[in-house]
Amino acid sequence: MCGIVGYIGKKEALPILLGGLRDLEYRGYDSAGIAVLDDGKIKRIREIGKVDFLVKKIGQQVIKGNLGIAHTRWATHGGVTVPNAHPHTAGEGKLMLVHNGIIENYRELKKELKDQNFESETDSEILAKLIYQNYDAKDKDSLLKAVKKTLPQVRGTYGLLVMHADHPDELVAARLGSPLVIGIGNDENKREYYIASDVTPILPFTKQVTFLDDGEVADIDLAGLKIFNIKDELIAKGITKIEWDKEKAQKNGYENFMLKEIFDQPAVFEDAIRGRINMKEGTAVLGGLAMTPEEMRNIKRIVIVACGTASYAGMIGKYAFERLADIPTEVDISSEFRYRDPVINEKTLVFALSQSGETLDTLMAVREAKRKGATVRSIVNVVGSTIAREAGAGTYIHAGPEIAVASTKAFTNTVAVLLLYALEFGRLRHVTLATGERLLSGLLEIPGKMNRILAEASKIKIIAEKYKNYPNFFFLGRGINYPMAMEGSLKLKETSYIHSEAYPAGEMKHGAIALLSPDFPVLAIMTKNQLYEKMKSGVQEVRARKSKVIVIATEGDEEAKEMADDIIYVPKTMELLEPLLNTIPLQLFAYYVAVGLGRDIDRPRNLAKSVTVE
Repeated sequence: MCGIVGYIGKKEALPILLGGLRDLEYRGYDSAGIAVLDDGKIKRIREIGKVDFLVKKIGQQVIKGNLGIAHTRWATHGGVTVPNAHPHTAGEGKLMLVHNGIIENYRELKKELKDQNFESETDSEILAKLIYQNYDAKDKDSLLKAVKKTLPQVRGTYGLLVMHADHPDELVAARLGSPLVIGIGNDENKREYYIASDVTPILPFTKQVTFLDDGEVADIDLAGLKIFNIKDELIAKGITKIEWDKEKAQKNGYENFMLKEIFDQPAVFEDAIRGRINMKEGTAVLGGLAMTPEEMRNIKRIVIVACGTASYAGMIGKYAFERLADIPTEVDISSEFRYRDPVINEKTLVFALSQSGETLDTLMAVREAKRKGATVRSIVNVVGSTIAREAGAGTYIHAGPEIAVASTKAFTNTVAVLLLYALEFGRLRHVTLATGERLLSGLLEIPGKMNRILAEASKIKIIAEKYKNYPNFFFLGRGINYPMAMEGSLKLKETSYIHSEAYPAGEMKHGAIALLSPDFPVLAIMTKNQLYEKMKSGVQEVRARKSKVIVIATEGDEEAKEMADDIIYVPKTMELLEPLLNTIPLQLFAYYVAVGLGRDIDRPRNLAKSVTVE
């Protein structure tokens, strides 16, 4: 999740920019850069790696100036290289731009930029070149006009900040889908403005801020601040006083990263599917697959390799591939895959799932699959990670940095990508256009439905408080919700250290039912799908043993309410999409139980975010 910092005022910009970049390090990044207007010329310095490396590269260079922009990059388009780092330039170094977001139509836009030399592989550089192409040096207001003229050409998301060497008292900012905050200096006699992706870099200087909304463009000038809406009307924005400290600001006001990342899911889910849907054809378009339709039709078997939470996402993928694409699919725990001499060949497609892209067991599984002749593709979060490079092709889930050890938003986005892949394969086989359109429409509704569940978080907190002191737990599910039961159980174990187990509800009576008692509560996922009646029977068996029952049910299901001691409702959706919603209450339940027990939420004991040892 890239970070933006900007400053215009009377102070020296460089220390403010570097300090701001440090304050944004929590977001995760792989390169950093600054640009400062110094004596009429813009000095730009970029480096891969940590901000410390950028500082070292700047070294003893004297860079003085009162206007500048800076950026930490989380790679999306193009690898982790200095040319791909921000700020990006146009007009022989006169214009500089930093950009968060994704420009979906960058390929089409690039074709319009004839006779341009590109130094990077990024979509962001194309944005800089377009703005400069629309710039009129004879017009003193041209920088603002150029940005306004360019943005309607863009399809995608952006938070951007632009500077120009001929405009020493001006920055232009714009937002669509990627946050930007403008801090207003405290001294009215010395107008100054601080711009950032969130309030963290601004707090050391001022707590008076205004938040840009989608479609707004800000002209930030030493003479004053002007903000225009999507209709190009000058508007008056309110000023908000921030009461957070810096640590809370990094978490957008949430108590810890896990809760922030749970609430991030509606927004990052949109990032996972944006630009990958072809509604007209009822299919998905995932360029990272790098396979022709004929090659896709020749795939006879799919193997998904993953560990932990990613493996449960893979199990959901198995249901999707077999139902939509009619391709036999299996899920292997990565640590077991290469030791069992798996039967794979050139007609086998192996998907390697990993949030970090560095999970050693999964990396070893990738190498084993390639050795045996399989086609291997990665589904990872971190651009340029080892698994992404070794697979050679694949898809990024665009979840942004996930700081908490317990995975939440990366799980959801991985499931989204697997569903899109299953649909893409399915449309080449037997899935009809109408079915494809229905699935895609359902996916587009998911963020709104996620928000409805998140709005009920306080109710889930009350339920969690009620159950926090039980030493054991069961999670039950059937069909596509059995992997969700496993994921819910893992979340509770990871965050609260409570012993829990997950079972397919129909299997529980084959032994595990002996554990049930009034001191052994059960959380059952009983949404309305083809296995609803079967799940009801399982819940009745639990109730007969006097165990407390928490039920996750579909909105409006009064019958489920009668069977439960406590109930959590989720919106109705297609059965294949249910995990995308059912995961939210499971995550919140585990989180609030852990909070109630005083656990270290973001850094549970004995766990690491990325497991890079066997």
